Amino acid sequence: MRAFTRSLADAPCFRISPDDTNYFAILADPIGDDVPWITVIEIFDRDGKTPPNSHAVAHEMFYVLKGEGIAIADGEKTPIKAGDALVLRPGCEHVVENTGAEKLYCLTTMIPDEEFAALIRNGKPETLLDEDLKALTSL
Repeated sequence: MRAFTRSLADAPCFRISPDDTNYFAILADPIGDDVPWITVIEIFDRDGKTPPNSHAVAHEMFYVLKGEGIAIADGEKTPIKAGDALVLRPGCEHVVENTGAEKLYCLTTMIPDEEFAALIRNGKPETLLDEDLKALTSL
C-alpha cells in the first residue's frame, strides 16, 4: 500500500519499561508500516522524563503539542512549551522532562529508526487514556 491513515485511538501504545514515566503511541514505524523512521506521540506523566540517551546515527525531533518541560541536550537546559521544536543531532545526549502541572505531549520523530521501534514494541502494552485522546484531539 502506497498510503495509509491511522487514527490515534487505534495506534499501538507502549511503555518501554514498567517503571518509565513516559509512553508512546506509534503513528508510523518500520515494523508496522515499512518506513525508515519512527513517529510517535510521546506522553510524559506529571514529573515524567526520558532516561538520558543518545543515538549513533539518528536525528530526533520533539514537537511539543501540549504542556511544558525542560530539554537537556549535551548538558544545556532549555525550556520547551507547546509550539516548540527540539531537534537533536546524532550523538547528542539528551533528556526531556515534564515540568508542568499536566501531562506533556510531544510528536516525536527519529530517522533512521535505529531500532527504536523494536525497543518500544518490546515494552509493556498500554492503552491511551480518555484524557490523552481528549487532550490530543482538542488541539
